[in-house]
Amino acid sequence: MTKLSVNVNKIATLRNARGGNIPNLIEHVINIEKFGAQGITVHPRPDERHITYQDVYDLKKVITTEFNIEGNPKVEKFVKLVLDVKPTQVTLVPDNENQLTSDHGWDTIAEKEYLQSVIAQFKEHGIRTSIFVDPDIRMVEGAAQTGTDRIELYTESYAKNFISDKELAIKSFVEAAKKAKALGLGINAGHDLNLENLAYFQQNIPYLKEVSIGHALISDALTYGMHKTVQLYLEQLKN
Repeated sequence: MTKLSVNVNKIATLRNARGGNIPNLIEHVINIEKFGAQGITVHPRPDERHITYQDVYDLKKVITTEFNIEGNPKVEKFVKLVLDVKPTQVTLVPDNENQLTSDHGWDTIAEKEYLQSVIAQFKEHGIRTSIFVDPDIRMVEGAAQTGTDRIELYTESYAKNFISDKELAIKSFVEAAKKAKALGLGINAGHDLNLENLAYFQQNIPYLKEVSIGHALISDALTYGMHKTVQLYLEQLKN
């Protein structure tokens, strides 16, 4: 079964909008794990507009499943954070300080030497590495040369085109995933996956190890409640 890692950034966003500690991020993370999620994801940005760096240190003390920290390793304090916390996995994302959300994968060919260097640094500390890539065979082949353990397929285009033509929408992802598997890379996926499109994606990529879902899941929890929502997403990931 593909693991569900819940991105809790939006819980922190709501908290930060008012100040104080409501909603309580730590309590929600403990409950999300209790409700069945197999991982927690955070993506601290340099401006700390949602997850703060202190949140990451605090969460490390309570998370009992897999802890995945996303971010751009070209930000020096992000690298220090990851090496301090030593999460289960670090997912490297090539976003800049002003991006609202991640919107593209790495150019694994142009950035090959840099990625090799930073990935080696994380792996020396026993941290599993994953890099954000578009569903492009060339980028997957480049990723295999960086030394990364996994790739995370950036699924926005799949989600955007799913309703109009789901077979076409997933075609490049199936091809990229097959190439990654053949090259010995583990496969994660994330961005705009939701209750409508998740099952089809997983069914067509049965060796998908993990999905990271935040915005849609936290939004659905406003309607269904967190316990029910986590269960609904887990159901979508059952073969």
